[in-house]
Amino acid sequence: MKPPRRFGARTVATLLGIRLAYRFGSILAPSRTVAHAARVFQTPLPSSRKRAAHAAQGMTARRDTVKVDGLPIATYVWGDPSTQPYVLLAHGWSSMGLRWENWVPHLLAKGWAAVAFDQPAHGHSGGDLCTLPDFVRTAAAVGRHYGDAVGVIAHSLGGAAITLALDDGWTAKRVVLIAPAADPQAADPQAATRRFARFVRLGEHLRPALHEGLSARTGVPIDDLHIRHHAPRRRQPALIVHDCFDRDVPVEEGELYASLWPGAQLLKTRRLGHRRIVDDECVMTAALAFLSGVDLIGVDEGMQA
Repeated sequence: MKPPRRFGARTVATLLGIRLAYRFGSILAPSRTVAHAARVFQTPLPSSRKRAAHAAQGMTARRDTVKVDGLPIATYVWGDPSTQPYVLLAHGWSSMGLRWENWVPHLLAKGWAAVAFDQPAHGHSGGDLCTLPDFVRTAAAVGRHYGDAVGVIAHSLGGAAITLALDDGWTAKRVVLIAPAADPQAADPQAATRRFARFVRLGEHLRPALHEGLSARTGVPIDDLHIRHHAPRRRQPALIVHDCFDRDVPVEEGELYASLWPGAQLLKTRRLGHRRIVDDECVMTAALAFLSGVDLIGVDEGMQA
């Protein structure tokens, strides 16, 4: 869960109430408080489903469904991935697959098909809870369903998921990660729960129990999610794009990905932030060139101007 950026009077009152309840609950009812905190931590913002419903009204994609661990996962297909090389598109936390629609004409113009999807509890997919392990399993399952990709483009927490999911029964020739890791859990799993606990005023002594609850549901120990265990094993050429003024995910996280991923190229932008960077024309141009096999070393100087 990420803190709201701006606080209205109602939001402040709600936040103060939550913090008060968590502060006392951490002392008086620790088990119930941890259970509630775990559910909040794993629940995407409802805006994901609302925006997906709105976007679907004018979408150009063919809608499909892939079952992952019994959940219906909504996928969106442009072109024909069974006969064309395709690009897999992975969204971030509380986002949706149709957020990639602006990229589609550019991908189709290259002769590529495109596949996007909604993560569990996001958009039109089933489920109520979601964490990074769910992101990883879903990305890998969708990749296996449609086959090896010519490229993959992922934003935010989707970047962490792709880093962990690659080569799990599918692969992509080239990888573009835009502002990878919408949540610090992608780079340092414990940092995410630490920041969450401080924000809601959950007692620090309950954080290990929170980790245990998360791991019990997903079956994945939280420390196994650190990208240092995964990025160094990747052999696909990778382009990391990150904005120097990203307030949601510090540029240092993109730099960490670039340092751990063998041979990765790092492209820095200025004043695009965490979300506008995805639909920036220059970023699209650079990403498409990279997926086409163009070496982008030195291009970052122009992007920062």
